[in-house]
This record gives sequence, C-alpha cells and structure tokens, in this order.
Amino acid sequence: MTRSRLRADQLRLGYGERLVVDGLDLAVEDGSVTVVIGPNGCGKSTLLRALGRLLRPRGGAVLLDGKRIDKRPTRDVARTVGLLPQSPLAPEGLTVGDLVSRGRHPHQSWHRQWSADDERAVGHALALTGMDAHADRVVDELSGGQRQRAWISMTLAQDTALLLLDEPITYLDLAHQVDVLDLVHGLHTERGTTVVMVLHDLNLAARYADTLVAMDDGRVVARGAPGEVLTEQLLAETFGLDAKVLTDPVAGTPMVVPVSAHLRDARSQDSPLRDGTG
Repeated sequence: MTRSRLRADQLRLGYGERLVVDGLDLAVEDGSVTVVIGPNGCGKSTLLRALGRLLRPRGGAVLLDGKRIDKRPTRDVARTVGLLPQSPLAPEGLTVGDLVSRGRHPHQSWHRQWSADDERAVGHALALTGMDAHADRVVDELSGGQRQRAWISMTLAQDTALLLLDEPITYLDLAHQVDVLDLVHGLHTERGTTVVMVLHDLNLAARYADTLVAMDDGRVVARGAPGEVLTEQLLAETFGLDAKVLTDPVAGTPMVVPVSAHLRDARSQDSPLRDGTG
C-alpha cells in the first residue's frame, strides 16, 4: 500500500464568502514528485497553501502523519514541510545570505542556536541554486530570476522531507526553468524528498511529474501518470484548449501542441476540397 505522510480529506477552502475548494481528497505519495495543473482560478495555489498550513480549512482536514496539520505547532510543521508560495516578499534591505539563513529558523530554539550544521545547510543551498556569489547582495536589487532562486535557496536550506512549490519557475527564462526543475528532481532522487509543485507549463509538468493532478473548479478531475492524465479530451474539457498530445522526443513524456485558430483556418484554406482537386 502506498504511504502518504501528507493528505487532504474532504477539504473545503475559501476566502471571505467565496468557496474555492469543496470536498477535495488527495493523498501525496511519499518520495514522489506530484505536479498540480489546471486553469487559472481553479484552486491550485489555495490547495498548496492549505497543505503548507498557511490556510485553515473550512471543512475537512489536511493530515500530516495522521494528525491535523492546523492543530500542530508551526515550528513542528516547518521542520517537515517547506513551502515556497507565489511571489513572496522579503523585508527591505535583507541580503540573500540573511534570507536563506531564515530557512534554518525551524531547526533552532532557545537551547539550540546557530550551528555549523546550519552554516553548511545555507552554503549548500546557495551553491545548489548558483546564488553563492550573490550572498551579500540585497534581495530587492536582484533580477526577477535571481530573486526566485534566492527564495528557492531559502526553502532548500529548511531541509524538509516534504517540499511544496507554487510556480517555482515564475520569472525564469527557459534555461533556468529547466535548471530549477532539474535541481528539484535531484532532491527527489538523491534525498527521497517528496515534492508537490504547481506548474502552468504542461510540457514541463509532464516531464518532471511522477503523478499529475488536474484540477478544475476546486476539485480534482484527473490523477495519475502524465500519460494517463494529459489527454486531448481533458485539455478540451478542463483548459478549453484544442491541442494534440504527441510524444516528447527527448523525455518520452506527453507533449501538448496547441492548435491555434489561425492554423486551423490555414489548414481549411489549403484543403484540396476547396479547390476541387480532391
């Protein structure tokens, strides 16, 4: 039987009077990479916030090791679950090194202050993301891509068994997107880190996921291996996208090729039925 340290049971989430997620069940398989996909506004980020204990459920529960996550001490959860939300903000004047050091706070207490282990964890996280040369720079002075890598460094320094990443490749060019996802995948394969990511790029989601979870209107509409989930029917029904699903020639994973209106029109105009040659 698959083990799941982190799971959602009949989860209901919302903001104000608006209900965003209603009756959602999800078991995150230990030691896997789970990628959540879906159209804008479907509840992906809201779900991730609840899984990371940033949003209290209105109903149902998020369970960590069989216990309600919202009933557990914050520091206790932070030693096990690391969360990088969308568009995080750093205090004014904070350096990259100081930001990444904050990832070690859950591991400290009044009787355990800064240690050599903390120093090594911060240095390793900075090196993994290529931000070691920028440790003394102020976060606000960085480019968007550098800033994102600094935040990823902080999350890595937290050194947790479960890692939740909400659009971790935002603001990055394609080369750095692949670098970051390779880094995350390396943590999964080398350390056994359980990863849950929200991604908008369906082809990268398919390439890096062990399990794809497709959401729409606050509920899970499909869950499984990328080849099972990314079908032309799901793309049409969930994303409103006319697309072909081919095989990625590099990874062998599903590759989504959108069919835009102007291409459909061009094919129609070039049809031999239009000029009588058919």
